[in-house]
Amino acid sequence: MEAFKKIHTRALERKGGPKGLAVWLPTPKTKAQLVRIPDHRYVAEMARCVFQAGFVWRVIDQKWPDFETVFFKFAPEKLVLLSPEQWEAIGQDRRVVRNMQKIMSVARNAQFVLETAEEHGSFAKMVANWPEQDLIGLLELMKKRGDRLGGVTGMRVLRNLGKDCFLLSGDVITCLKAAGLDIDKASSKRELKLIQATFNQWHEETGLPYCQLSRICSCSVGENYSAAFDEDA
Repeated sequence: MEAFKKIHTRALERKGGPKGLAVWLPTPKTKAQLVRIPDHRYVAEMARCVFQAGFVWRVIDQKWPDFETVFFKFAPEKLVLLSPEQWEAIGQDRRVVRNMQKIMSVARNAQFVLETAEEHGSFAKMVANWPEQDLIGLLELMKKRGDRLGGVTGMRVLRNLGKDCFLLSGDVITCLKAAGLDIDKASSKRELKLIQATFNQWHEETGLPYCQLSRICSCSVGENYSAAFDEDA
């Protein structure tokens, strides 16, 4: 494996040194901050990331205030009580993107969040207490028990709400491959275990959060975007 120091050096050169790279680096929330996030915000962020997947992000962002209204501010205890007829009505509501499969994922993820809250005290507590050294375990749980939360979608939910999490964008995968990791699409359990072990090693070596490690990877390869570029990398 290529030393992370070399990856970091390339990112510094491409982004204009320490100050330039620092603009790109996210800061994860502390465990105490994560615990305070209300569970309805997890339902909301799951919905946002699911609807953004394969769609134009800015359209979802523009419509988001209406999404909040139509979905009762994503309160899981309200969403699980809606009748099939009410869900059908939401599916015809022009204020949201009328994709029935994604709309019903909101119902299923609300149930997932409620069930998890019963088990752990809150969904936020479960996320906050999950060790970063086993992020692939948390992502697997979200994929199995949630709806449409596999792959990068689940990672984006965690990253957006402040959990220290790597994000396997195309550039990050390219970086990992170039560094010598034996992976293809980063989708098999074997590959994910290798990726987790690699980030664990880099975290121990550098002391940097996982979210910053993966962002540094993405900044070291591919298109050299300006800091205004809003696609997560």
